[in-house]
Amino acid sequence: MALTAKQKRFVDEYLIDLNATKAYKVAYPNVKNDETAAAAAARLLKNVKVKAYLDERIKARQERTEITQDMVLQKWYDIATADPNEIIHLRRVCCRHCFGIGHQYQWRDPEEYQQAVKAAYDIAKEKDTEPVIPSDAGGYGFDRLLKPHPKCPYCRGEGHPELHIEDTRNLSPKARQLFAGIKQTQAGIEIKFRDQDKALENIAKHLGMFIEKVEHSGAIGSEVNIVIGSEEYGD
Repeated sequence: MALTAKQKRFVDEYLIDLNATKAYKVAYPNVKNDETAAAAAARLLKNVKVKAYLDERIKARQERTEITQDMVLQKWYDIATADPNEIIHLRRVCCRHCFGIGHQYQWRDPEEYQQAVKAAYDIAKEKDTEPVIPSDAGGYGFDRLLKPHPKCPYCRGEGHPELHIEDTRNLSPKARQLFAGIKQTQAGIEIKFRDQDKALENIAKHLGMFIEKVEHSGAIGSEVNIVIGSEEYGD
């Protein structure tokens, strides 16, 4: 017995986004209830002839597009196992006293020190007072990216927290799969990540690790967005 027109329509709709409930409601428009449609769709997907037709359609599409299940599974795996720290991470950087001589205030270079001296004179002139000249006894060479000095008496080895966003051109192949985009908003910078939990769930479904009770849904493009206030990022 051949498939009915509605069964074929169901398969055609299902292949669009793998949403069985939606596909069933399109093929059988008299069914309005989602729960009823989901249960009926689940039974239909187990029908031998429907399954055979579905497999045939999937195979034909793979041959046309040259996209295999292994390729899709690998993409999901890369997303699920990528390290978000490659894209954005919180790091603790040293304070100005960590590596200064005698743990005194350290300057980047003589130019920065001279700018501070000039600013002291400008403030004194404006207030008509004696200038308070900063000391350069701590020396030069401050590098904020160094790890905090564990015995620094000022920060006590804690340094300062700093949110760092990596140059996306330098991301590893896996991190590039995880990264879904970035944009400037009124609240700051919004970084978009692919949904790693969803990718892992898709892998588990593909490998038959658990029985899907409702339907196939979700896609690689699912995103998780993180908004970072503009004053909290940057070097």
